[in-house]
Amino acid sequence: MTENLIWTGGDPVTDIDAAWDNGASIEGAAAYTPRWAAEAKTFRETLLAAGRARIGVPYGDSPRQHYDLFLPEGAPKGLAVFVHGGYWKAHVIGNWSRFAEGPLARGFAVAMPEYTLCPEATVPEITREIGAFLDDIAEQIEGPINLSGHSAGGHLVSRMLCRDAPICEATIERIGKVVSISGVHDLRCLIPASMNEILGLTLESARAESPALLEPRDGIDLTCIVGGAELAEFRRQNALLANVWHGFGVRTVALEAPGRHHFDIVDALRDPDSTVVEALTWMP
Repeated sequence: MTENLIWTGGDPVTDIDAAWDNGASIEGAAAYTPRWAAEAKTFRETLLAAGRARIGVPYGDSPRQHYDLFLPEGAPKGLAVFVHGGYWKAHVIGNWSRFAEGPLARGFAVAMPEYTLCPEATVPEITREIGAFLDDIAEQIEGPINLSGHSAGGHLVSRMLCRDAPICEATIERIGKVVSISGVHDLRCLIPASMNEILGLTLESARAESPALLEPRDGIDLTCIVGGAELAEFRRQNALLANVWHGFGVRTVALEAPGRHHFDIVDALRDPDSTVVEALTWMP
């Protein structure tokens, strides 16, 4: 009998930091953030001049509890949300504005929340901030709400689908499709990493905040997508959540984009015809 190999993660992880170091695995990695920031600035200025942007709208009292909202031409059909990554400890939402292009082209408003970073906030506290943001923005835009997030942002939007998510029932009922892009879904793996000196994860908090270890609410529609050229740990985490939650009788799918890595996988958000944008502009 010949067996088929279904997981190609390779040998056991011996260097945990290297296993999660996206910058070291991508050629020209240092150029991405400056380019994103420059393109985002131009994008915001253009939409502000057209009266289609609201920048720095507060959803709480802390300095980073605010969001940017971009509006399509005409009345929004619904709301697409994008939550940035950075291992819960880095990045500003202003670097990502250009990635609103795809959903805007399909008539959806796009909201991008900022949140307090570790170590000033814990991961559970960040989860609650995203819940507070969603409850706030739900009162501003009518129609379906579809969520996406990249890396740590993928964790945060997936976390909103769990039964104990810190959002009100009225918001939950409006959430349709959710896309976790290169998401981190089992946080226990990060406890031995050097970054945990900043994250402050304990076994208890990692278990409590890992979507793969929690029960999803009924009726969810989750797409997990990762680049085929990403680090093995991200590919594993991508397949993990879709497989675990499928057993609860909800709709999940795991996808890999051939040749894409952790920094260019988000380019799909700029393409109105991409699978990611189609999900973010889903209407019941």
